[in-house]
Order: sequence, then structure tokens, then C-alpha cells
Amino acid sequence: MAKLNLGSRWESELAVYKDPISGATVRQYTNYKGHSNHFYFTYPCWFDNGRKIVFYSDRENRTNLFGVDLESGTITQLTDLDPALGEPGGLSKNPAREEIYFTQGDVLTALDLATLETRPLFTRPQGYVGGSANATADGRYICAGYTQDLSDRFMVDLGHGYVGFRETWEAHPHSLIMKIPVDGGEAELVYTENYWLGHFNASPKLPNIVTFCHEGPWHLVENRIWGLDLDTGKVWQIRPNAPDEAIGHEYWMSDGEHIGYHGTTPAGPVYGAIRYDNTDQVEAPFEGHCWHFHSYMLDLVIGDGDAKDPYLLLWRFKDGRFEGPKVLTWHRGSFHVQRVHIHPCFNAEGTQVVYTADPQGYGQVFVVDVPDFEALPDRSSL
Repeated sequence: MAKLNLGSRWESELAVYKDPISGATVRQYTNYKGHSNHFYFTYPCWFDNGRKIVFYSDRENRTNLFGVDLESGTITQLTDLDPALGEPGGLSKNPAREEIYFTQGDVLTALDLATLETRPLFTRPQGYVGGSANATADGRYICAGYTQDLSDRFMVDLGHGYVGFRETWEAHPHSLIMKIPVDGGEAELVYTENYWLGHFNASPKLPNIVTFCHEGPWHLVENRIWGLDLDTGKVWQIRPNAPDEAIGHEYWMSDGEHIGYHGTTPAGPVYGAIRYDNTDQVEAPFEGHCWHFHSYMLDLVIGDGDAKDPYLLLWRFKDGRFEGPKVLTWHRGSFHVQRVHIHPCFNAEGTQVVYTADPQGYGQVFVVDVPDFEALPDRSSL
């Protein structure tokens, strides 16, 4: 093991094994006595043409960003952050250049993955929290959102059990969305509202279109998914909620025009996709509970189960209906805190899924190969 500093290399911690339930090949890339976790599933952070991924890791009592080579397992430290400023968060990658964005303290920061140089992009407004950010499809701007800090009114610890979640929603805090140039220049306030806003997701194809959500309990928000045109400031509801519906966990599909989501309706659970302009909607009944789902289109959907059903599960959309679930791997994750949520995410080819789990106590980063759907065992058979 090299000394912990910027650019240092760590010996491979890679372990490869066959999942005992499905037989799928699993690669565990981290094995350190501290939490390691990959990116949030709506912000894929593969780089070097898909040969490496960025992840967070707690090493020597501090959290930094690291890159891992998916072939050799070699780990490289990408940042040397001051722990006094808190843990880095909001990790996302520029789709047009080898650059990562994260927030530490009040500062949204750019990290060049080739030189490992950093530069500040934007300082969070005083009295606000958050800073989840996503680069636009052309790589020119960051869309970032901030919400009024209410911690002086009630306890807030969203990363460790969603403490203060409902209270924040009920308070209708002031929120704002910024358009920030990645090469310098003045940031532009694009949208503001007296509502808790979150999940700022940029289309991977359309540079001016992003989605955001009205955050809060799904069954209580009047509409979860919203569209925003960064050029005009126009906002609109996407997949408008009908009464007694709870829809969420929206994400862009690979075509950059359709948005995937799941939720419940009076008729039961559903999974679906809809174009950002509310055309071309496909929605079908869906069986099986998970905390998070991901897909590149509707053909194959990955879900993460929960602590009582700790499996990565696959569904196939065929002939207008969902088949499955099939068991991809037994992750044994606890979901105890946000750092160890599974957050499965397909690679660009749909051949592998990256996830985080803590079967031995600490969160670690895993990648599992996706075999033929028919070869996997049915969840109902276990």
C-alpha cells in the first residue's frame, strides 16, 4: 500500500467470485476497513472509455475520491481533501470531458481526471444547503440545486436515516437552481420556488433540458417529476400525478429523451417511461419491491431489493409486460445509511452492474456481470 496522498497508487484489492445463488461473476474492487461507495445511480461516473470508475473511500480517517481500473483492480487516489471541510458529496461526471464535479463544504469543485488538478466553480449561497450537480449534455454547464437551511428549526440528518425528511417537506423551504459555466464565468439563477427541490438530472442528449423533483414523501407531493429548460427557465410537470398515485426515482434513459420511473397507483405498482414532453408514455404493472431501480431503456430493469430481501433483481420488459424478477446476485446489503445504499447502475453496454454493499460490515464497491436473463434463477424459487 502506498502512502495516502494525491495520485498515490494502492495495490489491487480485487476479489473475483461466483455468486452462490445465480452463478454470476462478481468482482469486489475494495476491501478496506472503512466505507467505500460508488456514485449515485443517476450520475454514472465511469471514465477512461468505461475502463475505470470513480468512488468515495474512507482511508486513514478521511474521505477522498479514488479511481479503480476495472481490469487490474489498481486504485489511484484522485483527491487530497481537507477533512475539516466535511465529506465530499454530489459526485457527477462531465459527459464531454474527463472531469468530475463534487461539493465539499460550500464549494462546487471540478476535478481533472488526467492532471488531478481542481478548481472552484461556485460557492453555495449563505443560508442554503445541498449542491447536487449534473453536467449538461454538451459539457458546458453544471445544473446545481440548493435549498434553504432549516437545521436551526429541527434536527436534519438525511444521510443517516432521513431524519428531518418530512419536516423539511412540510416547511416548503426556498430552493433555487443554478446554471454554472464549467470554464468560468458568472452563474445564472434559472429557477426558484418555495418548495424542497432535488434530483437535478441533465438529459444526456439535450443540453438545455434537465429534470428536477418536488422532494418529500411520494404520496404527499402534488407532483414529483418536473422538466426545466435551462435556456428559457420554463418548467412543466412530467408524468403528472393523478389522485392517490406515488411516483418517483426518475432517471434519464440512454436516448436522452425518455425518463424512467416507478411507483404505485390505485391499481397497484407500476414501472414506466415517458418522453420529457409527456408523449410516448409506456407504463405497465410491476411486481416486486426495491428501494432503487435503473435501466438504460425499458428492456432490462435492475432493482436492489431491501434489507429483508437483499438481492439484485432483474426484470425484462417483453410484449408489453414485465417478466421476473430474476436474481442477479445476493448482495446482503444493510441499507443502514446512505453511504451503503445499493444504488445499482448498468454500464453503458448493459453488460455489468456496479453497486455498493456491506456484507462484511463496511461498504464496498462491486461490479457483477449480467448473464442471459433466462439463465438466472427466479426470485420465487428461493
